[in-house]
Amino acid sequence: GVPAALGYAQESGVAFKYGIIRNHYVGRTFIEPTQEMRNMKVKMKLSPMRSLIEGKSLLVIDDSIVRGTTSKRIVRMLKEAGAKEVHFRVASPEIKFPCYYGIDTPNQEELISHRMTKDEIRDYIEADT
Repeated sequence: GVPAALGYAQESGVAFKYGIIRNHYVGRTFIEPTQEMRNMKVKMKLSPMRSLIEGKSLLVIDDSIVRGTTSKRIVRMLKEAGAKEVHFRVASPEIKFPCYYGIDTPNQEELISHRMTKDEIRDYIEADT
């Protein structure tokens, strides 16, 4: 998500800041076999920088959204850290079908973009837009 966020910031003139610190020792959460493990790893993986978040309207750009677990946690975490609004953007196309060639994606029913419209995803992850 960082390269996409940097490009967005450069083209739009909106300042780029690291409002979330990522623990690089925690891998990709979407490949974990159970929802409980995915939730736990997301919690371990991300830490908000309250001084950069509190009272502000934020734009978050992530590289992808698979099940919505990480996206929902990020939005909730930022709001708990005092964000006034959280606007969520995704750099990659919607993932509507499983990939059988190298990336361990879930079955089609678990893919959030297969089951929900963009408006339903926004509501599910609790983003403002």
